[in-house]
Amino acid sequence: MEAGPHDTDQQYRGTARGAPGLSPDGPDDEGLIADEVEVELRPPRRLRIWQLAPIVMLGALGSLMFGFPLAFGTGGGAVVAMLGLLISCCAAGWGVMAARRVGHTWPGLPARGSGERPDWRVMALYVGVAALLVALAVWRVARLR
Repeated sequence: MEAGPHDTDQQYRGTARGAPGLSPDGPDDEGLIADEVEVELRPPRRLRIWQLAPIVMLGALGSLMFGFPLAFGTGGGAVVAMLGLLISCCAAGWGVMAARRVGHTWPGLPARGSGERPDWRVMALYVGVAALLVALAVWRVARLR
């Protein structure tokens, strides 16, 4: 073979020009295959162990601080129990925000960026359960005095 200009018509005449949907530059736009699927190249966003460990440790510490004074009536019960409740709630909020950053949502609520509005009944249920839990915790701590 010699290094020089080539006749591109002769080169593609037998192969690519005769095949349907192909041109010398690649597939034609109208001949796209319907089975093609776009694949995300970035790895899925997941919570790693180093992200979860401090959240779980704070939640466990807060639960123990809240539970022991209530169960055993040890000294300084109300103050320690309220501090434990505060730490537990902070750990729960931290966990929810970390999960939200990687794309998780609460059951019954739409995904972030979907443009859908949350159902008011699901929101009312979440608010009611949270209010009930807070009321029970405050009532239990108030009974310690």
